[in-house]
Amino acid sequence: MQNATPAAVAVLALELAPAAAFGLARERIGQACARWPSSIRTALPALCALPYVLISWSYQMFSWQWCALYAALPVAIAWLLGQAAIADPQQRGTWRDAIILLTLGLAVDLRWFERAWPNGLAGWGKLLLVDGALYGFVAIRQLSGTGFDFHLRWSDWKTGLRELVFFAPLVLGLGIALGFLHPHGGTHWLSMGRLSMVPKWIYIFIFVAVPEELFFRAWVQNLLERRVGRRAALGITAVLFGLSHFNKRLDQFPAHHFNWRYVLLATIAGIFYGRAWREGRRVPASAITHASVDAIWSFWF
Repeated sequence: MQNATPAAVAVLALELAPAAAFGLARERIGQACARWPSSIRTALPALCALPYVLISWSYQMFSWQWCALYAALPVAIAWLLGQAAIADPQQRGTWRDAIILLTLGLAVDLRWFERAWPNGLAGWGKLLLVDGALYGFVAIRQLSGTGFDFHLRWSDWKTGLRELVFFAPLVLGLGIALGFLHPHGGTHWLSMGRLSMVPKWIYIFIFVAVPEELFFRAWVQNLLERRVGRRAALGITAVLFGLSHFNKRLDQFPAHHFNWRYVLLATIAGIFYGRAWREGRRVPASAITHASVDAIWSFWF
């Protein structure tokens, strides 16, 4: 966590708390929120702006415009999802769900809001968006079948590691053939951080795999299944997941602005992540596959 002061660490803990609460007590929180007046339920996520306020004041870069955005966007998400819950009680998905997911996906992938945060702390902004979306989909929309649950089961490990075994030989062979993966035996990674594999895996699981699997599998694939069926939803979500990597790792190919190699490999990965999620509709299962793939990549390639 580059540039992380004690204040930044405290704000990180503040941002992780809602996600942990939803992951551990999703149904109870949803039931409690359902008893509140609709005006309070809709206005409450304005508190998502608090992490931005604390960080920006600490780093002397506070902006009223950014503060207003981080207060208004979660409220807009809650309002739209409240309307979606009324208009679509069968939870087949509406244009409101699509608008929210498209906005969140583009905001993160195109880094719309990163300049609001100090260098090295852009991840705090992404977690803020995760909190706002979690509140909307869990407490307001009460979307079923997401599998966002931090009570890990043996079946999560079994499914997640099985898909890793299926996927790893394919991605390693194709990645090396395309010149995207370059084996280095772990020495490069060790020289960068000297961390063991387990802490690295845990870090990826919490800060990369779970948020991405929540978005692409629990929300996008989940809603698409209700419209186009399991197979089509798996394929469409995998393609969207792949495309979200078009501007990543461009330093490997400086002459290109579209990293098609990464898009291809991530699309294939998305198929196996989606398979892991849909077997038991469990985010931990696909996050285990996802975190394991990324950890192996960072350690040996």
